[in-house]
Amino acid sequence: MHGCTLRPGFHPLSIGLMVLGFVLFWPIGLAVLAYMLWGDRMRSKWNTLKPQFEQAARQGGFQGGFSGGFSRTGNTAFDEYREAEFKRLEEERAALDRMRDEFDEFLRNLRRAKDQEEFDRFKSTRHTG
Repeated sequence: MHGCTLRPGFHPLSIGLMVLGFVLFWPIGLAVLAYMLWGDRMRSKWNTLKPQFEQAARQGGFQGGFSGGFSRTGNTAFDEYREAEFKRLEEERAALDRMRDEFDEFLRNLRRAKDQEEFDRFKSTRHTG
């Protein structure tokens, strides 16, 4: 007996989940069908790619910045230019992030002022009526 685990292929549990998925929300049914058809291939592909992802992560290939994971070309002038451009882009991104934070704060202050105005209007109509 295999137990009650979902595995790729056309089995009563997977067929039932697929039908239920289509009834509830069609993309869920489609995802279950894709798993039923290609689940074994996806698993073997993941097992093949997983060591590559882990190696890239260990080498810093998945860092948050622009320059993370790029190797040197051997041309010092180009490498220095590229690093300077990456630094400039990082600074520009940081400036845009600061501007977005300032704008979010501005919107919060506007909402707070509007809420206060509506509350003050409510209080004034409540006391006069």
